Amino acid sequence: QSELVESGGGLVQPGGSLRLSCAGSGFTLRYYVINWFRQAPGKEREGVSYIDSTGGTTNYADSVKGRFTISRDNAKNTVYLQMNSLKPEDTAVYYCAASYRLIVPMNPSRMLYWGQGTQVVVSS
Repeated sequence: QSELVESGGGLVQPGGSLRLSCAGSGFTLRYYVINWFRQAPGKEREGVSYIDSTGGTTNYADSVKGRFTISRDNAKNTVYLQMNSLKPEDTAVYYCAASYRLIVPMNPSRMLYWGQGTQVVVSS
């Protein structure tokens, strides 16, 4: 079974850091653009960041720019989202999703594959 698997979420204090991972299981990530979305309770799913298949093109939502960094290691079949200077408003379930090409603006309905999500809670 081919799937995306997120990990790395958890509880962190404001100002802290987490690194999320999105791994391919039976799924070769290097052929895809990988996108990170998040969904807070009662809110719509929003695009956070994406990285193209080579890692040469990245983009970030204004709300995370300068704090989050997306990267990929195709040899490890994994994409990472390094999150620094976390704020309470970053609290959400974070999902990775794959698309064949860049979708701008990021649109959840146009993603081909999704992971199950990982919870991030930023709280003191």
